[in-house]
Amino acid sequence: MIDKIRNLRERTGAGVMDVKKALDEASGDEKKAAAIIKKQGLGKAQKRSERDTAQGLIDSYIHLGKIGVLVEVNCETDFVARNDQFKDFTHEVALQVAQSDAKDVESLLKEEYFKDPEKTIDDLLKEIIVKTGENIKINRFEKFSLGK
Repeated sequence: MIDKIRNLRERTGAGVMDVKKALDEASGDEKKAAAIIKKQGLGKAQKRSERDTAQGLIDSYIHLGKIGVLVEVNCETDFVARNDQFKDFTHEVALQVAQSDAKDVESLLKEEYFKDPEKTIDDLLKEIIVKTGENIKINRFEKFSLGK
């Protein structure tokens, strides 16, 4: 049971008690428990969606000198903006944009995450919102391709 709790915490970022409750509800089934946690997380993300996001990061990614990406991801506090999870998320968004044909944030959010096709970018966004406890928004991005 302890290993299941540890695994689910690492995968979802949920608290110990939330994971334990979800596992109990799912009769020990990790997949069902993960779905329960995800559903609960979506509610938490929606509650935070009205909060102001005045802080954040701009990240860049250059692929083989042929594709360049700039992304701006905003959060509520500079404390979270300096957090490694937030930095990693922002960079993952930049990597996604580099391989994407999305023209705006709305279409980017609907795309499959290139590292895990079972998730969308919106799912990834909601996961980081739950992990950090703050409202987070992908504000804008720009992609440059050589010769275009």
